[in-house]
Amino acid sequence: MKFLFEGRILSVARFVLTACSVVLSSAAISATLPDVDGDAAAGEATAAVCSACHGPNGNSLVGSFPKLAAQSSKYTELQLHLIKTKERDVPQMYGITDGLSDQDMADLAAYYQAQKISPGAAKPEGIEVGEQLFRAGNPAKGIPSCTGCHGPVGQGNIPGGFPHLAGQHADYIKKQLSEYRSGERAAGSHASMMQGVAANLNDKEIAALANYIQGLSAE
Repeated sequence: MKFLFEGRILSVARFVLTACSVVLSSAAISATLPDVDGDAAAGEATAAVCSACHGPNGNSLVGSFPKLAAQSSKYTELQLHLIKTKERDVPQMYGITDGLSDQDMADLAAYYQAQKISPGAAKPEGIEVGEQLFRAGNPAKGIPSCTGCHGPVGQGNIPGGFPHLAGQHADYIKKQLSEYRSGERAAGSHASMMQGVAANLNDKEIAALANYIQGLSAE
């Protein structure tokens, strides 16, 4: 595993895993998606309109817009459906998702999963706190580690529909954790789980965790 920190690659020797049941969650996600196979080649053409915000090949250059490259196709497809139905409130996406068919969304998801995510780098402030939360959580506060669902290197869990996190913009991660904590983000089969986790995180911990995730590399 690699971790990018202030331009240097550090080896992380130990992983602390927590159990996370994905069987029921995976079934729930599958039940909400149409039975459509995605075509990455077709998705590349559709993705042209997405590049203005999400960058070439899904690597956004702006922290408020998520990187889509390397993201689980199941996760991306589900989020597009949730946004299109307005179950997930992302107003800037409404005009785009309104015109997407089920096939378009499956194609886009397949295309982005096939792309390589650009690396990020973590800042030194709070790095120990972020690593502790990501790898071991904080049992005293009822916070599980992130590795149980998102993998030891933040690569996600494709069958379970848990998203790829490694290298994602810290600003975007902070916003999502804050919205889970406030209850603003409540759509999707994993939302209640994430709300329970985020409810026990304070602002400092959210910032530290987001910063640490930005520096992770799943390669």
